[in-house]
Amino acid sequence: MTQTRFGYTLMTEQSGPKDLVRHAVEAERRGFDLEVCSDHYFPWLTAQGHAPYAWSVLGAVAHATERVGLMTYVTCPTVRYHPAVVAQKAATLQLLADGRFTLGLGSGENLNEHVVGEGWPTVDTRQAMLAEAMQVIRMLLTGELVDHHGDYFDVASARIWDLPEQGVEFAVAVGGEQAVELLAPLADHLVTTEPSTDLIESWNSTVGAPQIGTAARAIGQIPICWDPDREAAVARAHDQFRWFAGGWSVNADLPTTSGFAAASKFVRPEDVAEQIPCGPDLDAIVEAVRPYWEAGFTDVALVQVGGDHQDAFLEQCAEPLLEKLRAAAP
Repeated sequence: MTQTRFGYTLMTEQSGPKDLVRHAVEAERRGFDLEVCSDHYFPWLTAQGHAPYAWSVLGAVAHATERVGLMTYVTCPTVRYHPAVVAQKAATLQLLADGRFTLGLGSGENLNEHVVGEGWPTVDTRQAMLAEAMQVIRMLLTGELVDHHGDYFDVASARIWDLPEQGVEFAVAVGGEQAVELLAPLADHLVTTEPSTDLIESWNSTVGAPQIGTAARAIGQIPICWDPDREAAVARAHDQFRWFAGGWSVNADLPTTSGFAAASKFVRPEDVAEQIPCGPDLDAIVEAVRPYWEAGFTDVALVQVGGDHQDAFLEQCAEPLLEKLRAAAP
């Protein structure tokens, strides 16, 4: 089994594009193995204050970095983007990244997808749309001329002209057995934000799914709020990340920042601190991350809460934290 890899999250909801690129370069210099990038049109809460276009950011990051793996975490290829456009973007980014890019895909959140006015399908329909979109993207990444008339998408005489020799691997976000059964055989890697052993076992027992731990990776993500002052960290996590307490069934369906503000109105700072490690204690962060590698995850990306606190985190915390994580992880 290979060493657990640790990632840094380029969270587009809390930093502008130039800062994100600068943070990406510094995160690579400090020793992170991969960098995952959210793909949002809206922040979760107004206090976060940003939402630049992830694909432009990643193109700049690909050019500015040399070693670190890159990934969308995650892109929805069904409503705001047509899968034919996602295929072209992914191929171009892989060329810029010299093979370091993984296309992370998911069924999306109403928060971002509502902006094009096409409505918000039920979860079963969203998953079926995602499955068809993944198949369309696969076809286009062969470089062949594609005509496709499916249940949800039409593609008319489309071809991707600039293709990376190594192709583009897919990582798909799933949260239950039904999604795993449908999507795992279409993907190369698993994405999920819960350290679930059951989910990995379900994936590995699905016919046609690449096996996590050998052929496939399981890529998780966890928010942290490092700060020399624990009270300041708790206050910041509550201000910017209290939406996190809602759970995915809520987070996927609310359409606006005001909706998230209302839904999280009664979430207390101490409630957030129970879910997110806050303050200067690096050992507490390691213990919060531990369930991921114990569940069989191969990769864990950290989200440092607070766009204005990335520089201090990268300068003061990143290297000693990575040292502790690597010492503890298999």
